[in-house]
Amino acid sequence: MTGPQGASPELEKQILVAGVGNAWLQDDAFGAEVARRLAERELPSGVSVMDVGTSGLDLAYEVMRGYSALVIVDVSRQGGEPGTLYVIDVEPDDVPSEIEDGETIDPHSMDPMTMLRFVRVIGGWPGRVQVIACEPAEVDEVGVGLTAAVEAAVDRAIGLVFETIEELRTDAAYPAS
Repeated sequence: MTGPQGASPELEKQILVAGVGNAWLQDDAFGAEVARRLAERELPSGVSVMDVGTSGLDLAYEVMRGYSALVIVDVSRQGGEPGTLYVIDVEPDDVPSEIEDGETIDPHSMDPMTMLRFVRVIGGWPGRVQVIACEPAEVDEVGVGLTAAVEAAVDRAIGLVFETIEELRTDAAYPAS
C-alpha cells in the first residue's frame, strides 16, 4: 500500500505464531497441536507458524530474524478449569534484561519465559508478544494425546489466534515509539 506522494510504502507486519510444548506430556502438546492445525490453513500474508516443541533455543533464533509480533501458544496453570483460555500480553519490562555473573541459561531447557529473557538480553525483542495459553488438566504424567477438556479448547484457541493476528496486523496494535 502506498501512502501520499513522496511517502514510503507501508511495511507489512511480520507475525510469528509459535506452538510450544512436549508431545509426551499429554496437555503440554496443546501449543504444538494448535500450530499443526494452523499450518493446514490459509494464513494472512506475513504470518508464519512454527511448531517449536520444547526447543526454546530454536524459537529464540527464529525470533531474532526480526518480527513485528510473536504469538506463543502454550499451556499455563492459572488456576482455572481445564480448557480455559487466557490471553497474556508480555511487556519487555516483564522479562529480566540481564544475566547475572555466574548465571547460566541452559539452551536445552528453555521454557518460553527463559527464551524471551535470552532474546531480550541480546536485543532481539519483537514489537509485541502475546501468549495464548490453555489451562491444562494433565502435564505431569507421561502420555500421548490431549485430555478431553484441552482437546475441546483447540478450535477455540485457533479462533483466538486468528483474532489476535488481525489485531497485530494493524498499526494501532503497536505503541508509538
